Parts: sequence; C-alpha cells; structure tokens
Amino acid sequence: MAKTILITGSTDGIGFETAKLLAAEGHHLLLHGRNKGKLEATARILGGQSDQFVADLAHIQDVEMLARAVAAKHEHIDVLINNAGVYKAENTVTQDGLDLRFVVNTLAPYLLTKRLLPLMDGEGRVINLSSAAQAPVNLSAMRGQTRLSDMEAYAQSKLAITMWSRHLAEQLPTGPGIIAVNPGSLLASKMVKEGFGVEGNDLAIGADILRRIALEDEFSQSSGKYFDNDAGQFGRPHPDALDQAKVHAVTELIEQILADILKAQH
Repeated sequence: MAKTILITGSTDGIGFETAKLLAAEGHHLLLHGRNKGKLEATARILGGQSDQFVADLAHIQDVEMLARAVAAKHEHIDVLINNAGVYKAENTVTQDGLDLRFVVNTLAPYLLTKRLLPLMDGEGRVINLSSAAQAPVNLSAMRGQTRLSDMEAYAQSKLAITMWSRHLAEQLPTGPGIIAVNPGSLLASKMVKEGFGVEGNDLAIGADILRRIALEDEFSQSSGKYFDNDAGQFGRPHPDALDQAKVHAVTELIEQILADILKAQH
C-alpha cells in the first residue's frame, strides 16, 4: 500500500537516493529542499506523486512554516525522514546566534517532528539521521555561547538527535516509532567530501536502510533504538544517549532554545 512520506533534504545525497527508491515503489512523496528550482527538478526526475516544500531549516520560523504547509495539504503522513543535515558552511552562526549544525541537525528535526506528530498514528515512523560520529554535547555550544570546530559541532549535533530520539520514543509509547540511524560511514555525500576529502562509498547503502526502516515490518517494534548500518544491526549509541540525566538535560535545553526563539518571533 502506498504511504505518504516526508523526506527533508531530498534534492541530493542520501535523501535524493532514498526518494528515488520510494518513488519507484509508488509512494506519495513530500519533498523538501532549500532551493525551489532544484526541488522542482527533483520532482520531475522522480515522476510519480509528490508535493514540494521549500524551507531553510537553518531558520526556525521556516521549520514552523514547513510543518504548517504539510498539515494544510495532508491530514495524515506515514513516515517522516529527518535526513537534512549540514557539516560545513561559510557562515556557521545562524541569525539566532546558534551553531548552524545544532540548528539543522538537531533542533529543526525536533521541532518538525513535534509539529507533525498529530498527523501520525501508532503505525507511523520517524527516522532520524544520526552518525557513527557522536561526541558528548557541550550545552554551552548548543546555546551558541561556545564555538566549536566543524567536526566537533557535527558529532555533537548527531549525538543530540540520537538522545532526543530515545527520549521522545519513551514519551510516546503508543505513538509512531522513532528510530535513530547511522546510515553508513563515509558514504559519497557532499558532507563526506567536505569533511574527509574522499569520494566515499555508494549512497545506495544509506538509501536502502532508510527505505527498510520506513517500510519493513522488522522495524515495527524498534522505537527508541539506534540502528548502526556499519554493523548492519541495532547497536549501542554513544553512552551519553543511554544516560537519563544527560538525555534530559539536552532535551530540556532543546525545548528552551526553541521556546525562546519562537517567543521572540511573535
């Protein structure tokens, strides 16, 4: 049966490859990107049924607009794949004074997930892109008060999304399944080229696991778990993701930062 699936960052990399797999199976895709022209070109390449949504996830108000736009067109979605991510940029400080990596890789997917949960049921799935690179979260850096190197910011933002995936899954025992996944190390994405200067492994490795988690029954009872595609199985994330006090501190700070930004915008 065709499902309605939102993929953030679906105009290139793993997002695009995953969209190709899902479009070929006849699912209704909700494509997201920052660039309208690129998004329209992606929809043409994919064919089939899709809607396009333009939003810059570095801006929290854009995340709010994206959630509203999706809800205005769809009463129900089956799968949310929080794929969009950033490693390096010319300017890594957002208009809100935060590190771009924490905003795009951690805060935006958290807010989008929270806003779209009412459109999802217990059969739904939220898939959060984590990474093999996970490092202890510096709360001061997440607040924008401490500057980090590209790798530090990226690895911390990826542990943070892994932490809140687990936390939110525990809060929603009958809600959609929430799974964090390392889609595979050193895949041939723009981020890997920027970060490591290598071409990387076949993106299909990452696309295939995202498709499987989105659709296959084997993942129906896996909410709150972390799938390590390097090992091809569920594994243990960074120890901090299993530390209730640290998970609570990170999730509480995410809520606080988002509340402050949204309050300032009204």
